Amino acid sequence: MPGIDECLLDVMRLPGARGASVVDWTSGLALGTIGDSPNDDHEATAAETAEVARMAAEQPAFAALAAGGAAAGPEEAPGTAVEDLIVTTRDGYHLLRFVETAFDSSIFLHLWLDRSAGNLALARMRLGESAERLVLE
Repeated sequence: MPGIDECLLDVMRLPGARGASVVDWTSGLALGTIGDSPNDDHEATAAETAEVARMAAEQPAFAALAAGGAAAGPEEAPGTAVEDLIVTTRDGYHLLRFVETAFDSSIFLHLWLDRSAGNLALARMRLGESAERLVLE
């Protein structure tokens, strides 16, 4: 997937960014990483955040609504209806932004943001923009 390194560099320019990665949520593998990791192990962090992403993406409560108000089945809505997740800790935020791709939409961007130095709203907007550019490249 071209553009992973550029995408990660762009995300790290956000105020308060501590670390970022592109992760495949079906396998838990990091496709690219930059900066620090909350537990000093990017691969372990990728696997852990993939569990959270998978849990949210596969829940019917978060499914996209189809015409008529019923939740869409997997055959009606490829990928996930979840756009992003925010996990708040005492000293930071973890933003997981799902990336819609033509093949299987099993990729997400993970940004670890310092709570005191970061701007959560700005980070969420920029992460969405980065996810869109990542697919277009």
